[in-house]
Amino acid sequence: MRGVLFGTVRGRGPAGRRGRPRGAAGTALAAGALLLAAGCSSDVGALGGQVGGVPPSRNASPSATGPSATPSPSVAPPPAKGSVRVVSTLTEGLDSPWGLAKLPDGDLLVSSRDKGTITRIDGESGKKTLLGAVPGVAPGGEGGLLGIAVSPSYGSDRLVYAYFTTASDNRIARMQYDEDGTTPGRLLGAPDTIARGIPKGTIHNGGRIAFGPDHMLYAGTGDTGEDRLAQDKKSLGGKILRMTPDGRPLHGNPAADSVVYSYGHRNVQGLAWDEHKQLWASEFGRDAWDELNRIVPGGNYGWPEAEGKAGKKGLVDPVAQWKTSEASPSGIAFAKGSIWMAGLRGERLWRIPLSGKGDGELLAPPQSFLRGEYGRLRTVLAAGGDKLWLVTSNTDTRGTPKPGDDRILVLEVR
Repeated sequence: MRGVLFGTVRGRGPAGRRGRPRGAAGTALAAGALLLAAGCSSDVGALGGQVGGVPPSRNASPSATGPSATPSPSVAPPPAKGSVRVVSTLTEGLDSPWGLAKLPDGDLLVSSRDKGTITRIDGESGKKTLLGAVPGVAPGGEGGLLGIAVSPSYGSDRLVYAYFTTASDNRIARMQYDEDGTTPGRLLGAPDTIARGIPKGTIHNGGRIAFGPDHMLYAGTGDTGEDRLAQDKKSLGGKILRMTPDGRPLHGNPAADSVVYSYGHRNVQGLAWDEHKQLWASEFGRDAWDELNRIVPGGNYGWPEAEGKAGKKGLVDPVAQWKTSEASPSGIAFAKGSIWMAGLRGERLWRIPLSGKGDGELLAPPQSFLRGEYGRLRTVLAAGGDKLWLVTSNTDTRGTPKPGDDRILVLEVR
């Protein structure tokens, strides 16, 4: 694939330093590499959906659209009308927060887009501990240190993944977190780059990464302001990518030698899975419509040929759409039967109740909360049960910071 380099267990990081997982982590990663080299792809292929994708229809069967190989049974739908209550402010005084990830013990990691740092937040007290800066981050415009994710095998490998902008591209790297270290600010190991060559720009860098129910890594990218990239399958711009934890393409992807999972996206900044293991993504529109999409492998989501619901043959229409003044969506999460979507320009939290049948249909129209109360909202993350974490985004040069900004709020939702 043009412009991409897939990492190995030992790779060159963004600053030219070599990073190598130690001990159990190195053993686990080496074993994974041997498994892939031996061609044992049947498991990940089954988890990832049908080879070659499915017809680009949002009514495709659940078994072909997500990590589950068999349809999930229907579950009780959420109420048509929901509610949101701000329980507390977990922490405040954050600088340009962007990505948020949960550690197994309930603490959080948050990235700073402009400082290029990752900070640990105590899940109970909100105390902040600086882990360190990610080498090679080159902030500018909408670029910088963006999404972060914790390895599904974190208990043994202690790996933290980051999507970030460098002087030449956007890339994804992983670093070991030395939890036993005693020097704040120097707790991250050298980065091991697993994917590079993702187009960068002053706008539309995408940036959200997350591990799916199949334990594979997904990434949302942007078109960087160059519309044509979204329809170019040889480019990583304007796509959703799916790869192994070490950056390799999967045979369960639409093309066995490519990490491209879906295309025709303008700027994907939200990824989440529902109870049927169905992937959803939020996306910025240009002038007319922002979107929430149900993602099918190989689906063409229309940009720049369509914005919003176009009803064109061969294109996947969004499940829901909003005027750009009402949303400009970033992060999304799934909780209590609904997708919850953070709005930047819209300065509100959207609740999108799903039918519970795994059919990609809505139970009721979307409902908004917190309009204008906390300014721009960047990231939302499920905290378990009826709780969410919500990250504000007023120190990103586009908001109007208030005392205490930026902050992480704890929400109770239904």
